[in-house]
Amino acid sequence: MSLSPADFDFIRELVLRKSAIVLEPGKEYLAEARLTPLARREGLHGIGEMVDQLRERPHSPLQSKIVAAMTTNETSFFRDRHPFEAMREGLFPELIESRRSQRQLDIWCAACSSGQEPYSIAMTLRQQFPELGSWDLQLLATDLNEEMVQRAAAGRFSQLEVNRGLPATMLIEYFERDGVEWQVKDSLRKMIRFRVFNLLDSWATLPRMDLIIMRNVLIYFSQEVKKRILAQVRGQLRPGGYLLLGSAETTLNIDSEFERIKVGKTSCYRPKA
Repeated sequence: MSLSPADFDFIRELVLRKSAIVLEPGKEYLAEARLTPLARREGLHGIGEMVDQLRERPHSPLQSKIVAAMTTNETSFFRDRHPFEAMREGLFPELIESRRSQRQLDIWCAACSSGQEPYSIAMTLRQQFPELGSWDLQLLATDLNEEMVQRAAAGRFSQLEVNRGLPATMLIEYFERDGVEWQVKDSLRKMIRFRVFNLLDSWATLPRMDLIIMRNVLIYFSQEVKKRILAQVRGQLRPGGYLLLGSAETTLNIDSEFERIKVGKTSCYRPKA
């Protein structure tokens, strides 16, 4: 049974209110593909019955499950390559030099999905900058999807997942075979603090950051929400800190208080002095 216009509007409004993600008209097929399996798992006959249940019980846990199902969790190890080259060859050396007297570095990977991005960052830091072993290094990884955060924290990946972007040398060094899956070694997993966090919530509990990695997140938000989040990023970064966005994202024409810095083939952003 196809998704009715009224039910789709209900889902659009729910997703917008809870995550600020804009679900454009014409995306009914996406909602059907992602929510039909959820309805089945909940023992319901279809999306219509699921929406009816939410109308009757608007504070049901089903609400967060729908929002989580509608968020995009596409990721891979060392995704797009160039941003990791920028971190390894430009951003990390500069930040390490500028923070040398404090010997402290705080990095936030927002929208971490199932964890490939923060683990890629941790491997880069461990392999390229061993001196950080004696620093106060904090790597925070967050996502609004609780199931994804739990998966990421567990650090277990299928053969298909480790085949996507992970060099064989790093697989051998930082993972252990466990049945048909690969388990991240504890020494690497303990470098990262995973946490459920919605970017719409208060940022007051977050520490100041030296690098915020927020790739392929802003593209799902309205212009107003983008402005609000970028303003919060400026307030969260320490002086000289950087924001790293996805290749299709920019602060230009959204927040004029950022300047764009080209590092190799990657554009990075930092608040103007």
